[in-house]
Amino acid sequence: MANVRVQDILDFWFGEAGAKAWFKKDANFDARIKTQFEATVRRLKEDLDRDGASVWEDSAPGALALILCLDQFPRNMHRDSPRAFFYDGAARCAAKRALGRGYDRETLEERRAFFYMPFMHSEEIADQDLCVELACERLEGGQTAHHARRHRDVIRRFGRFPHRNKILGRPNTDEEEAFIGQGKFAP
Repeated sequence: MANVRVQDILDFWFGEAGAKAWFKKDANFDARIKTQFEATVRRLKEDLDRDGASVWEDSAPGALALILCLDQFPRNMHRDSPRAFFYDGAARCAAKRALGRGYDRETLEERRAFFYMPFMHSEEIADQDLCVELACERLEGGQTAHHARRHRDVIRRFGRFPHRNKILGRPNTDEEEAFIGQGKFAP
C-alpha cells in the first residue's frame, strides 16, 4: 500500500478506466484491478479493523478512494465469488463517515455517486432508501437515482438480490428463479 496513493486510485478509476469500464463484465479489467490494487484493498481493510478508520478519511478525495477500494474494486477482483461482497460492511461504514463530514458535497458531481454506491449494494432496505434519497437530493442527473430505485425495488420485493444467490450458496425461491430468468437485472 505504501506505493499506492489516494491520487493513484482516483486517476485509475476516473481517468484510465472511466465510465465505459465501470459496470461491465471484463476479465482483463478485473485482472488489472486485482494485480494493481488487491494488496492495497487488503491493507486498507486491516487498518479499518484495527483502528476503526483510515487515514485516507482525512479528506474527501481520500474517503472517495477508500470507498472505491472497498466497494467497487472487490466486485471486479472477486467477480462471481462471495469475496466480491466481503468488504461491503466496511464500505458502508466509510461512506457513512464521509457523508457525516460532508465529503460527498465537496466532490465533483460526476464522482459523487460513488459515495452512495455502498448503500445501493446493500441488501438492507434502510440502506436502499438512503441511497435513493441521496441520489435524488444530491445529484442532478437521474441515472443514479433510476438505478437506485431499481435496486431498492428488488430489495423490497425479495429482501435480497436474487442474482447473488448462486454466488452466495443461497437457494432461489420460485419467484426469484423467474425474476432471474428475465435477465434484466443483475447487481
